[in-house]
Amino acid sequence: MYAVVETGGKQYRVQEGDVIFVEKLNGSEGDDVKFDKVLLVSEEGDIKVGSPYVEGASVEGKILEQGKARKIIVFKYKPKKGYRKKQGHRQPYTKIQIEKITG
Repeated sequence: MYAVVETGGKQYRVQEGDVIFVEKLNGSEGDDVKFDKVLLVSEEGDIKVGSPYVEGASVEGKILEQGKARKIIVFKYKPKKGYRKKQGHRQPYTKIQIEKITG
């Protein structure tokens, strides 16, 4: 059984037991999370596709970690003009373990 879930403007294909990294969600480690925006649910060859979401379907998970990704360097410059700009960025994420798919 698997489902396609939308969160943070992205879509994820998940199964029970999967660990996924999503855009930062409110909550702390150990909290439960419920995704109601389920686009597709597949169970034993029976596929339910929503328009846009499957009614009554949900995916439950547990927050394992709140963290930040590796730092990326953003460097801009214009040749022969003396313009240089160096910036760093670390994207926050939430690590979630999928526990239950209902649909």
